[in-house]
Amino acid sequence: MTLPLFTETTAAGLPTARPAAVTHPDITIVVHGTPGPQGSKRHVGGGVMIESSKKVKPWRQDVKASALQAMADIDDWRPLDGPLAASMTFAVRHKPSSKPSWWTPGVRWSKTLMWRPGSMPDLSKLLRATEDALTDAGVWKDDARVVEYQRLAKHYVGDQAEDVLPSGPGCVIRVWRLSGAAS
Repeated sequence: MTLPLFTETTAAGLPTARPAAVTHPDITIVVHGTPGPQGSKRHVGGGVMIESSKKVKPWRQDVKASALQAMADIDDWRPLDGPLAASMTFAVRHKPSSKPSWWTPGVRWSKTLMWRPGSMPDLSKLLRATEDALTDAGVWKDDARVVEYQRLAKHYVGDQAEDVLPSGPGCVIRVWRLSGAAS
């Protein structure tokens, strides 16, 4: 399914910034595994830099394997090209039973309250690792084709929210083609 870039116009006749509502992505990929952030590097000597997180490589392998399986389930798959919209919802770990360190003093807290993982790993670094793995797998020609995110979120496993994995860490990825623009 290809999405039009703009579905409505403002009173001044300018297009709105939101694409059409989407019902069916071109591909949906469900990745099970511990999301690993990419981006922070450390110097180990001799001009050599390595990823500071040991979770990056296994995460990228998990994403690539899940993407290859999802593409194999689609007849005549070709890497997506042109402007794309994507959605990624990460489930990073189970919710801790204690109050987070950033909780505002004096505000009521309970284990049953809904709160989001406002701590490591960084969402932008999870995104970077996942985009690169999707490029390696051949989901799209290049991650530079992604021009907007419909949803980019980090939740605890089992949170009652859209696309959150119910029983373990991982990510639900959806990608749509956008139409009506030069690529």
